[in-house]
Amino acid sequence: MAMAAAPVLKNWRTTLERVEKFVSPRYFTDCNLRGRLFGESCPVAALSSFLTPERLPYQEAVQQDFRPAQVGDSFGPTWWTCWFRVELTIPEAWVGREVHLRWESDGEGLVWRDGEPVQGLTKEGEKISYILTDRLEAGDPRSLTLYVEVACNGLLGAGKGNMIAAPDPEKMFQVSRAELATFHRDVYKLLVDLELLLGIAKPGSGPTRRPCGNVPGAGLQLCSSWSGTLSSSLPAPRSEGQPYWGHQEPHTSKSKVLRAFLAWGGSVSPHPQLATGPQIFNLGWGPCHSWCNSCPICLTGTAAAVGEEPLSWPACPAPGVRLPWAVCACGGHLGGDDRQLDLKSGDGPFLGDGCNPWDGNLPSGEAMVRQFLQGQNFFLQEFGKMCSQFWLPDTFGYSAQLPQIMRSCGITHFLTQKLSWNLVNSFPHHTFFWEGLDGSRVLVHFPPGDSYGMEGSVEEVLKTVTKNRDKGRTNHSAFLFGFGDGGGGPTQTMVDRLTRLCNTDGLPRVQLSSPARLFSALESDSGQLCTWVGELFLELHNGTYTTHAQIKKGNRECERILHDVELLSSLALARNVLFLYPAAQLQDLWRLLLLNQFHDVVTGSCIQLVAEEAMCHYEDIRSHGNTLLSAAAAALCAGEPGPEGLLIVNTLPWNRTEVLALPRPGGAHSLALVTVPSMGYAPAPTSLQPLLPQQPVFVVQETDGSVTLDNGIIRVRLDATGRLTSLVLVASGRETIAEGAVGNQFVLFDDVPLYWDAWDVMDYHLETRKPVLGQAGTLAVGTEGGVRGSAWFLLQISPNSRLSQEVVLDVGCPYVRFHTEVHWHEAHKFLKVEFPARVRSPQATYEIQFGHLQRPTHYNTSWDWARFEVWAHRWMDLSEHGFGLALLNDCKYGASVRGNVLSLSLLRAPKAPDATADMGRHEFTYALMPHKGSLQDAGVIRAAYSLNFPLLVLPTPGPAPSTSWSAFSVSSPAVVLETVKKAETSPQRHTLVLRLYEAHGSHVDCWLHTSLPVQEAVLCDLLERRDPAGYLPLRDARLKLTFSPFQVRSLLLVLQPPSTYTP
Repeated sequence: MAMAAAPVLKNWRTTLERVEKFVSPRYFTDCNLRGRLFGESCPVAALSSFLTPERLPYQEAVQQDFRPAQVGDSFGPTWWTCWFRVELTIPEAWVGREVHLRWESDGEGLVWRDGEPVQGLTKEGEKISYILTDRLEAGDPRSLTLYVEVACNGLLGAGKGNMIAAPDPEKMFQVSRAELATFHRDVYKLLVDLELLLGIAKPGSGPTRRPCGNVPGAGLQLCSSWSGTLSSSLPAPRSEGQPYWGHQEPHTSKSKVLRAFLAWGGSVSPHPQLATGPQIFNLGWGPCHSWCNSCPICLTGTAAAVGEEPLSWPACPAPGVRLPWAVCACGGHLGGDDRQLDLKSGDGPFLGDGCNPWDGNLPSGEAMVRQFLQGQNFFLQEFGKMCSQFWLPDTFGYSAQLPQIMRSCGITHFLTQKLSWNLVNSFPHHTFFWEGLDGSRVLVHFPPGDSYGMEGSVEEVLKTVTKNRDKGRTNHSAFLFGFGDGGGGPTQTMVDRLTRLCNTDGLPRVQLSSPARLFSALESDSGQLCTWVGELFLELHNGTYTTHAQIKKGNRECERILHDVELLSSLALARNVLFLYPAAQLQDLWRLLLLNQFHDVVTGSCIQLVAEEAMCHYEDIRSHGNTLLSAAAAALCAGEPGPEGLLIVNTLPWNRTEVLALPRPGGAHSLALVTVPSMGYAPAPTSLQPLLPQQPVFVVQETDGSVTLDNGIIRVRLDATGRLTSLVLVASGRETIAEGAVGNQFVLFDDVPLYWDAWDVMDYHLETRKPVLGQAGTLAVGTEGGVRGSAWFLLQISPNSRLSQEVVLDVGCPYVRFHTEVHWHEAHKFLKVEFPARVRSPQATYEIQFGHLQRPTHYNTSWDWARFEVWAHRWMDLSEHGFGLALLNDCKYGASVRGNVLSLSLLRAPKAPDATADMGRHEFTYALMPHKGSLQDAGVIRAAYSLNFPLLVLPTPGPAPSTSWSAFSVSSPAVVLETVKKAETSPQRHTLVLRLYEAHGSHVDCWLHTSLPVQEAVLCDLLERRDPAGYLPLRDARLKLTFSPFQVRSLLLVLQPPSTYTP
């Protein structure tokens, strides 16, 4: 009599770990389920290759000299491209099977078939096979030739040893597999089912209060159904038409049970999740041609993976700045075979991002506008529609002016997740309204999974619900899946996992969706949402405000150059009938600038090669910009009766009287005091003698080596080492420097972050403060007075680094300038300059895009403390009632005010990912401006503009104007005319766009005066679309405008043709 089988006791841990090993890609692949994904295999018929240092178009590449290659061969080095010709012959016996090309190599691969890019191949992105046919038919060709283009870099560059390390320029790459194989689709489906079941069965993950019966047990027992001998228990080759499992009905049965379990719909849908797959092509981790590879690799891989799920197409950050290159690289198509996507057909998925994934802190307000303008115009041209959602998954902070800029660019919804990286405080919301500096609001969603790289696991789906901080206020959230960082994108497996979880009882319901559907669902739940007012400050990556100072200087200078070129070209267009506005050239230059405002480039967290490319781009903008400035100046002067000479141009909207160094014959320069009207020009003084004012600058050096500079507005006293011992506002006699302290004090800090070297400066660096002490006697008088006085000194920062500085005071100038040159050769050091002020205030004011905001000077709360290092643009100010001190700069962004000490961050010395970051020579200027009253009334904003937009001295090829001329002026000091440019598209040739903003934080009415012949004036949005109710009447060459605090307004001016206009 046979004994009854004794029940087997199950240990939960060993049972779960047994299943983990059964589906593992690493352990026991000789006998587990994953090891049976592929069946029979054969090598490729022939393999050949050629190397190129640059990316070549397909038609050019296939004509090259391919040489025989084999699996195991090395190719490279880093950043090169290797093309492989892969000749295939499919065995006749594989009729009825699914056939794949299995390809595993280092680097990023792209499969080309019949001249079209069809799929990306990356080990990092888990795309290691390409489906040749999902079922080989008897009449299908058995031989074919593919090309595989392999970029010699990974998804995140080519770091040596770790992700953020500097790239290894000599790294070699290898093909480790190139073969044909049959694919067991039903094994794959079972594998996906088991992975999900395993996730459900883990403690804390499983469904609650549902009659599961023995369904999980049946799935777990699948492991026991496979014996340890592969040949007897795993599926054998099948004949055509035979079910894959053959006669192993228990396995088929259990597979059906698992599928039924996953499809067991719930009676309710707890917090549905809308899944989509963002992708970021990281410009900071490889040269330009490398991410021209990455774009088509990523997008074609996505097309292959999710093309059968139309709602799962990703919200791809493929911006108007970079997507044209992706389109070009792919010949206008992404995807292959029947799943090919024509980018120009209008049915593309790129509806989640209107612009480049740029940094949200450092670009100017106008540059942010141009990001949207470029992106939206590209989407309209290519897809016939604009975006209403802005996706910025990865950036290092979010300006308080972004909501206003978004709204005026047609964006009402915003998605990001970077604040989940906060080091100190957890942001309190995942879905909320964000109110900007002017009161504009957008609906914001932070995916509660706190990632844009999820893979579709049960754990991630559950986390998206349990971590949601707005449960009860909204019942939807996004699930962002795919290898988002670096551009790997979604995979077929991720899509299949999420498809299975669309209606599993006890789990959140997951729906593959689009950005539009996501925000439509969030909008429907928005009635109870909270509102966050002001900036979204990332409590991490504070070092990016300072790293790679030369990039930041190039960014600021090029923003200025493009501003000036557009203004002068607009004026030339209005006054010279023969002048052609350089629209195409300006667009190219703007695109270069916007490209380098990517969040890992302008921030300095890029590799050396990218930094060098950025500097080349900035030099191109400078060179071409100066050429365009000269052309515009020549057109402005055409027909003038005056003598040949110099044109002095003021590109700011207020009159300026300043000291200029004018070129003289023989290469000499002379100082002159010049007055130039608002947004206009004046002839250069013809006298070689400077025009002395009534109150010249006095320079006195005392016997102790100290120097005093006095222009009747401020009096500056420097000690013998160049430190500022006194700064007095002469009219009131008010001392600015704190008692017993000195200003212009350079300080050095140790700067070793926890991990992200180029990105982070940690709070504990403040504990390592070391004042840099100079040597008495190094201070000397430079310019001896008159229209300008100065003193200069040398300072040895360390044995390896030194500094020289000229302290300059001009006649009539309310601030003292510090022209600084540093030779910097340090490792993990941070250089700042400090000014202790005789001012007490709990808040300091910092300029941001199109306005300013306040931040605390104390550490009352963790939110205050987390702002130990912040960002600002051209100025920061510490004021009490009736008096204050402003610190201006021409190319710096990192700053802080602790108590009464204003600190400007100057230079860092990180060693990863660029070991050479900031090494070498630097030039920069900062200025100190004490003032009576508020910063607004004292003119701090105008002073900072003047420091950053010097008067232009332009030679004219012919006669220069003999009189001054002004094109525009604004009646209120609270309003800044920021931009004058030609309209992007207009039926009339002579239509200008003017952009103004309220800078004081006040309601104000003002008059815009113009000497140009205006036919029509109408308000428009930032995309230059007319406001139907925005007609502005012109009265005596004036337009009346009304502003609310920090409001940005744009208007279109239609001009008379210049042939009918005499200035």
